[in-house]
Amino acid sequence: QVQLVESGGGMVQPGGSLRLSCAASGFTLDHYAIGFFRQAPGKEREGVSYIYGYDDNRVYADSIKGRFTISRDKAKNTVYLQMNSLKPEDTAVYYCATDYYLGSDREWFGQRVFGSWGQGTQVTVSS
Repeated sequence: QVQLVESGGGMVQPGGSLRLSCAASGFTLDHYAIGFFRQAPGKEREGVSYIYGYDDNRVYADSIKGRFTISRDKAKNTVYLQMNSLKPEDTAVYYCATDYYLGSDREWFGQRVFGSWGQGTQVTVSS
């Protein structure tokens, strides 16, 4: 059974940093893509970043390039999103997602479709 558990959200001032974590269980990250989406109030969910297990290829949304970095710890089966230079427009609920299993809720990001989701963690950037 696939399980994705996010942590690390919170409130931070503009220009600050946060690191999100997503601990995966039920599968290994080595063979699948895993990453983060976000959904701001009144907006559609959008892809933020993902890493592909086979070749460590990293994909970033244009809006966060140069500010966010995704990485993974194979031993812990965990992926991290380091978010720097945060802006108020980064405020959203951030969801971890993987293409290991495609449930009914699916969304494309880059060249991959994601279909398993975590519960989400709130990130608020405000002064």
